[in-house]
Amino acid sequence: MGLFDKIFKTEKKEEKVLPWIPLNAIPQLNYIAEKSKTKTQVIFKHSTRCGISRMVINQFVEMYQFTEKDLDLYYLDLLNYRDVSNEVGYKFQVMHESPQLLVIKNGVVVTHASHGAINNIDLASFL
Repeated sequence: MGLFDKIFKTEKKEEKVLPWIPLNAIPQLNYIAEKSKTKTQVIFKHSTRCGISRMVINQFVEMYQFTEKDLDLYYLDLLNYRDVSNEVGYKFQVMHESPQLLVIKNGVVVTHASHGAINNIDLASFL
């Protein structure tokens, strides 16, 4: 097996873990809006059954370079928290898409994107 590993370089890559905050209750949205007055808030809406959503979130994780000091990063599982997802759309006036990323400052969405366009957002410009 050692020779096989050397030939095909099957080293295990360390998995990057982001500082996700679970978004699973509607009252959190008021907190996010209020907190966005002093610190950028980001919501990632993810469908756990969608291959495109999985690909986009993997790319997002790989490119992510911020800390908890820079912004708060919320993860919303659309399938388990559909009511929260619906309320995100109402509260922040953004039509639902999946996957979707919303950047919130001063209580409003300053940019949002879905699908592959998520990874084109320059989060640093919103800090």
